[in-house]
Amino acid sequence: MPQQVPRLLAVFALSVVALIVARSILVPETFGDVGHYRAAAIDSVIAHEKKYAGHQECALCHSPIAQERLASNHRGVRCEVCHGPAADHVAAPMNVRPDAPRDREFCILCHEYNPSRPTGFPQIDPVSHNAMMPCMACHDPHAPEPPVVPGECSACHGQIARQKAVSHHAALSCSICHQVPEQHKVNPRSTRPSKPQDRSFCGSCHAQGIANVPQIDLRNHNVTYQCWQCHYPHYPETE
Repeated sequence: MPQQVPRLLAVFALSVVALIVARSILVPETFGDVGHYRAAAIDSVIAHEKKYAGHQECALCHSPIAQERLASNHRGVRCEVCHGPAADHVAAPMNVRPDAPRDREFCILCHEYNPSRPTGFPQIDPVSHNAMMPCMACHDPHAPEPPVVPGECSACHGQIARQKAVSHHAALSCSICHQVPEQHKVNPRSTRPSKPQDRSFCGSCHAQGIANVPQIDLRNHNVTYQCWQCHYPHYPETE
């Protein structure tokens, strides 16, 4: 037998013993009793003080507000997200009052412009959007739909608006290229704005000899492609 084999077997045996000892020290006693976790953790969690009551408890006493919220754009936001833990309030409604945030800083945690948020999510620039005014002056927190339909697409499409603002299309209003039904402004997901479907739409500006507008010959310029396959409409500069 080669001399290195006994040495390897000894190292292997020591490793197995070390793993068994380490497991006995590091793995909790109740690990694996009822699943792939520490069973005693259940008792630890149960022993924690209960701080949250659940929105169902709120609805028992505040039914009109709960129904208003369920019919609004805040229907997915539970009461305690804004008002804080309510277990103590439920236990003693007259003695413990829940929080009621009333300053702008709380609302902009969700609604301040952030390019990582999905297109269509209501976002504002807190510096320019009714500066110094509390959000509650115009929006009911339980039904926060704006009092008037936003006049600018940037209210929901902030990322696109900021990109277009530094492009050659900055002076074009969105409605030149998109036909926007009024219902889209009220319920964005129910109806969608139209989009140009063929090259001739872009050619109405770029193939008509308009001064200071880049011109192309639609008959010869990449005829097998749609314009937006090479040029992003909101930032159409070529590489």
